Amino acid sequence: MMQRLERQFAGRTLSLEIGRMAKLAQGSCLVQFGDTVVLCAVTVQDNPTHLPFFPLTIEYREKSYAAGKIPGGFFKREGRPGEKEILSARMIDRPIRPLFPNGFMHETQVACFILSADQENDADVIALLGASVALNMSKVPFNTTVASVRVGRIQGNWVINPTFQQLEYSDVDIVVSGSADAITMVEGGALEVPEAEILEGLTVAHDAIKELCAMQDEFLEGHLVPDMAWSPVEVDADLRAKVEGLAAPKVAEALAIGDKQERSQAMATVTEDVIAALIEEDEHYAEHEKDIKETLRSIEKKTMRRNILDKGERADGRGVDDIRAITSEVGVLPRTHGSALFTRGQTQALAVVTLGTSRDEQRIDSIDSREEIKKSFMLHYNFPPFSVGEARPFRGTSRREIGHGNLAERAIQPLLPAYDDFPYTIRIVSDVLESNGSSSMATVCGSSLSLMDAGVPIKAPCAGVAMGLIKEGDDVAILTDILGLEDALGDMDFKVAGTREGVTSIQMDIKIEGLTVDILTEALGRATKGRLHILDQMGQALETHRDELSDWAPRIVSIQINPEKIGEIIGPKGKTIRAIQEESGASIDIDDSGIVKIAAVDGEAGARAREMIEAIVKDPEVGRIYEGPVKNTTTFGAFVEIMPGTEGLCHISELQEGRTEKTEDVVKKGDIVRVKLLSIDEKGRLRLSRKAALAEDAAAEGGDAEEGAEG
Repeated sequence: MMQRLERQFAGRTLSLEIGRMAKLAQGSCLVQFGDTVVLCAVTVQDNPTHLPFFPLTIEYREKSYAAGKIPGGFFKREGRPGEKEILSARMIDRPIRPLFPNGFMHETQVACFILSADQENDADVIALLGASVALNMSKVPFNTTVASVRVGRIQGNWVINPTFQQLEYSDVDIVVSGSADAITMVEGGALEVPEAEILEGLTVAHDAIKELCAMQDEFLEGHLVPDMAWSPVEVDADLRAKVEGLAAPKVAEALAIGDKQERSQAMATVTEDVIAALIEEDEHYAEHEKDIKETLRSIEKKTMRRNILDKGERADGRGVDDIRAITSEVGVLPRTHGSALFTRGQTQALAVVTLGTSRDEQRIDSIDSREEIKKSFMLHYNFPPFSVGEARPFRGTSRREIGHGNLAERAIQPLLPAYDDFPYTIRIVSDVLESNGSSSMATVCGSSLSLMDAGVPIKAPCAGVAMGLIKEGDDVAILTDILGLEDALGDMDFKVAGTREGVTSIQMDIKIEGLTVDILTEALGRATKGRLHILDQMGQALETHRDELSDWAPRIVSIQINPEKIGEIIGPKGKTIRAIQEESGASIDIDDSGIVKIAAVDGEAGARAREMIEAIVKDPEVGRIYEGPVKNTTTFGAFVEIMPGTEGLCHISELQEGRTEKTEDVVKKGDIVRVKLLSIDEKGRLRLSRKAALAEDAAAEGGDAEEGAEG
């Protein structure tokens, strides 16, 4: 039977509905906020998988019909998920994954379909609300209500779930997820906002999350079903005890090795030795290799965590607040527009900047906008297998790569110059060459340096640092600049990027049920100190942007023309603009407002193109000498094109001094001649004189000769 609950939330109507759509799924919910509607459906397999991890899949799909659009492309149907869909799916996955019980290995899928988009309210935050309801009402052992809100700040006032239009005026755009008890995920950016104010925004967001969780609890009352029958996948107790007895001391020795590759090799040796010893004792242990490896992993996790909590010892020997050694190099590639190699410990990112024109902008067809969105700044993050010493197939861009690239892009975006002041399309590619934790933050640092190396006038250098957490009961340790091991076996990955003035990007993922405000406050405070240290180190390579662009970067000049003259520059079927580009070697873009952008690597090419365009758009000037081709000859004179599309008559009497019997005796069709514009009559006809131009040229040459003689 259909059930529906409506509430006013953030100034708009929010409704939850079950029992009408997708009733064969184990749980489904229809959520509406304003006129944006999302259907969330949960399904689960009855039997556990053989996989060594919890197989949870989140699919977030935008339907073009939601915005009254037909998909572009040849097939005219939705294809693989776009970047926005992937990022939204990740924002649903990250807060709910830690809330499933340990050992639950049944394949679970959450599908979120955007059925209606009002182009005011983003569907990403309400999709988690629907997913939470669908999970809690299903037989899946998920028993915590969670919710997401977006928080913005407009003129000092915090706004929950701001519209797309309101976000344009906001200096904060952060999505916060959590339960009624704690925050479980943070993702967003800001315009150099201090950490204390970011924390204030998180508190405001959590109050709104509590309201949404209470709404779910009320709605779910009477609709909950018993959890499905399942048992955690556990290792046999006797086997676990044997492995611990054989491996614990050796694992502790391996974890004391600072180098990642050497430590990994040592752990691999421990694994081989333990398996060999057990098989020698009893051959049937060969069938339990997976359980042995899982036990060794748990020993490694427990040992690493206790070393930090009890002794303050990290795997590479650092203290909890120490940052690995940093090396920054700029201008490492000779023909790119800007490049930087940033290395922090065993994490290294090569960031390369390319500057292009408006033709290089990315065009995105989104259901969140009535018109096609143009994007003039892109940051692409790549994570090749060799960066972690592995040999794996190169596939398409992964969801993780898209997420990390978006995080770094958001960190850099607020620092770029206004497009009108710097009319370039900017693309940064960060290739991670080595990875041992915090590669996305290394990307932020490398990208900032490469932009400055390219001569892009960014507001300030930007750096990022990843914070970690080890928490067992009341024992808590916050770690600065975490290793890959501390990320994998720890409880938090909290990335903060920004300038000396404040935060520009923030992302937090946790593997426990939530964080208190006190832990968040301390982590943000330590992140600030870490970021300032990294900025000091980066400043030794390059403190600010270079004064000039790279010799290989295009120079873009913008000129404003009368929009009525656009057609004259383009010419019939684009003939005129093509001719200008071919003759000058420059690239030309014109928008409807009359702004002409001329791009050329060679300064002379740009100047020539500008001169040709200005010659077209300028009105003829009486008394000025022009040079142009003879378009036609007649018995009474010659027609000369003094500007593209503008011709005048040079009467036969004005061709030369003295009498001229025949026009062709002096000029022929196609000749390039210099003429002076004598007058323009009321009908706009131009009267030209070759004779007057020759006289002025001769007088000018005579004056130059006299000056040379006097000198």
